[in-house]
Amino acid sequence: MSSNSTVRVFLGAYVHSLSKDQPLVIVQDGAIGVENGKIIFVDTAENLESLKEQFSFGDDSIQIIGRGEFLMPGLIDTHIHAPQYLNAGLGLDLGLLDWLSTYTFPAEAKFQDVNFARPFYDKVVQRTLRSGTTTASYYASIHRESAEVLAEIAHNYGQRAFVGKVSMDCYSPDYYIEDSAEEALESAEKFVTNVLNKKYPLVQPVITPRFALTCSEQLLRGLAALAAKYDVHIQTHLGESKAEIARALELYPQGGSYTGIYEKFGILGKKTIMAHCVHLDSGEEDLLKQTGTSVAHCPTSNMFLNSGFSPIQNYLDKDIAVGLGTDVSGGYSPSILDTMRHAILNAKTIQMTQNESYQSLTYKEALYLATLGGAEALAIENVTGNFHVGKSFDALHIDLASDSSAVHVFSNEGLVEIIQKFIMLGDDRNIAQVFVAGRIVKNN
Repeated sequence: MSSNSTVRVFLGAYVHSLSKDQPLVIVQDGAIGVENGKIIFVDTAENLESLKEQFSFGDDSIQIIGRGEFLMPGLIDTHIHAPQYLNAGLGLDLGLLDWLSTYTFPAEAKFQDVNFARPFYDKVVQRTLRSGTTTASYYASIHRESAEVLAEIAHNYGQRAFVGKVSMDCYSPDYYIEDSAEEALESAEKFVTNVLNKKYPLVQPVITPRFALTCSEQLLRGLAALAAKYDVHIQTHLGESKAEIARALELYPQGGSYTGIYEKFGILGKKTIMAHCVHLDSGEEDLLKQTGTSVAHCPTSNMFLNSGFSPIQNYLDKDIAVGLGTDVSGGYSPSILDTMRHAILNAKTIQMTQNESYQSLTYKEALYLATLGGAEALAIENVTGNFHVGKSFDALHIDLASDSSAVHVFSNEGLVEIIQKFIMLGDDRNIAQVFVAGRIVKNN
């Protein structure tokens, strides 16, 4: 049977998360139907003939997922600095504040030149897509025009993205600072309206104060007001290092805590995602919970910049949404697969060195954090994150049987072993296809 149907059907194994408490569901002989970028059915292969009749598709609409292969939801990077890909892997022997001044601010300052930014951002988006990142929450630089270019490039390549023009008006190098809070707010608002007016289907602007250390009270309050005015997300940093926290409280003692500073100025909320959250006390954790603020867990950069180990199990236990962030370039790798492994190591390290009763993290929970957890952290769990009818088909076709694979699969190994091997050993060579909203954006 053949047809001219616009339905595309995937037959074979798939895995996904249903919830924090059901982080891994494995279906051996599944059938997922996609039309116009959305999932129209999730069923089993044994019902194929009735599905053909119901949804009017033929054999030519079917893609077989073979042995050593499976489908999974696309990876979600909740925290990545696009311009810092320029200095990825550099200066990771330094602490956070020294690293910012020595490597990061000089790198970001170059993005004033749009002609420099365009080909560079092109590489960043291509690299993250090849690594399986179907959704990315990007920080750009303080330069509005180049931030708009990043949004355009993400749109052109078909990546789901949040893009933020960084705002910072104080305590920053003379060569990398906005002249005033008024100028910073004007630039941020123009960025938001320009991106919204493009009506990109998958790309949206996000308000992005760098962190409290480089933002005046006027700027923080104004950015919170802009987010409310345009109903857009906010992203920033919180509690990454002890030196950062001490400096924040010197600047804003009235906040009572670093989290309290953001709460006082209106930054916290259901569309706000805070990166790192390494050193929060229980009261700060409760404040995140009360306001619906989520956490971007960035274990790679937390370790390499000597920041510490984020106790994300505390947040999960309090039903605070948590996703994973590569934090390029404090995190050296743009691959969320690496972040998943480091999240497991982060939890094991806390358990071994700080608290024997701390619950370690399994590969199943790492998968949840990298997919549905990330969607929940970005408040897009109704759009993406797993395979449910009505959601966008954001997916990876994983192939561990390919000739180029870095992973060996042996004849006695089933899907449970294959999934673990991909999470712990796989890389972009094992990602045969990447789909965003049903569109193939990578096809090996």
